[in-house]
Amino acid sequence: MSDGDRSQEAGRGPAGPRTRAFEEVLDRIEERIAADGLTVGDRLPGERQLAEQLRVSRSSVREALRALATLGVVSSQVGRGPDAGAVLTSRPDSALTDLLRLNLGLSTLSMREVVDTRLMIEQWAAAHAARDGGAALDDMARAIAAMDAATTPEEFVEHDIAFHMAIAAASGNRLTSAIMRALRDAVRRYAIEAVLRLGDTVDLQADHRRIHDAVRDGDAAASVVAVTEHLARAYPG
Repeated sequence: MSDGDRSQEAGRGPAGPRTRAFEEVLDRIEERIAADGLTVGDRLPGERQLAEQLRVSRSSVREALRALATLGVVSSQVGRGPDAGAVLTSRPDSALTDLLRLNLGLSTLSMREVVDTRLMIEQWAAAHAARDGGAALDDMARAIAAMDAATTPEEFVEHDIAFHMAIAAASGNRLTSAIMRALRDAVRRYAIEAVLRLGDTVDLQADHRRIHDAVRDGDAAASVVAVTEHLARAYPG
C-alpha cells in the first residue's frame, strides 16, 4: 500500500477501514440513486473516482465492490473510460438463495427455521391477497391446473413454487416476494423430497384449492388457516 493509501486509511475508528469503506461505498450508491435517479443497468463511477470521492484507497473500494457483486447489488465491469465502473443489478433473491443454501448445507440454519420463516411470510401474504380482492387468483388457478398435469415430482414442485409465488406477489410487497423466491429456491430439493415422501399429491392439491378458494372468497382468516395446515402437511415436525 502506498503512503497515500495509508494516510487515507488512517483514523477510521474501531470498525476498521475496510468496514468503513464498504459502508461508504453503499452510502455513495444510495446517494447516486437518489440524486441522479440511477436504476438497474446504470453504471457507477470507476474505482479511482470512487476512491477520490470517498477519500479511501482504491484497494478498499475494490474490496467493497467485490462484496457488493457477491450480494448481487452490482456487476463488476472491466474497462476504461466510459466502460469503467460497476453496473447496478437487481437479483436480491438470487443472492439470498445462495446464502440460504450455504447456511443449510453448513447446518448453521435448520430446515425448521426456514419453514417457520416461510410460514410467517405466507400467512401474511395470503391474508393480504384475500383482503386485496384476489389479484393472484388467475395465476393460482393456472398453477393448480399445471400441478394436476405434472408427471414428475420435479415438475410438480416447479408449479407449486409458481402457486405460492403468486400469493406473495398479490400481497404487493416486492421484498416479501424476493424473500419468498429465495426461500423456495433454497429448499427446492427438500420440496421434491416431501412430494416423494407423501407418495401422491392428492392432499397437497386439496390444500392448494382450499387456499385458492379462501383467497377468492376474501376470507383472510381462512386463507391463513389453509396455508398453515398445508405447510404442516408438507413439512411435518
